[in-house]
Amino acid sequence: MKFQSQSITILIAEDDQDDCLLIKEAFEENGHGYNLVFVADGIELFQYLRNEAAYAKSTSTARPDLILLDLNMPRMDGLEALAELKADPDLRSIPVVVLTISSTEQQVLRTYDLGGAGFIIKPVHTDEMINVVKVLKQYWFEVVELSGGEHIRSYKSIDSDKNT
Repeated sequence: MKFQSQSITILIAEDDQDDCLLIKEAFEENGHGYNLVFVADGIELFQYLRNEAAYAKSTSTARPDLILLDLNMPRMDGLEALAELKADPDLRSIPVVVLTISSTEQQVLRTYDLGGAGFIIKPVHTDEMINVVKVLKQYWFEVVELSGGEHIRSYKSIDSDKNT
């Protein structure tokens, strides 16, 4: 199983350093095996995904299993980045969950219209963020099948874990 045998790469597009720290701490509280990669905006997100600029010579730019995307970023905001991601045949299969501090009904609708896999209002307290990460971890890495055909876990294996 991928969940146990190799690191899960999560690409996080977030420009606020305090929020980056909060997210990092929440993942650390929820276990190990995560390769968290932080980028500051949509431009840097694509530089990472396309191995450009600072990432051109890097051998550690693993294709992410999940992208967490803030909407309010400089240079290229989250909705612009999501639209470009989902228009790119090589990148559109990567699940993207918006994780942002503010939301309007229009932002939520636009996220799903563009192919976003989820919309989460970013918690401001550590214990709330730990819970959000716990749910993300369970859903994306224990329940669903990710692109590429790697089945992580089935509902049956989760149920059997509860009984042991």
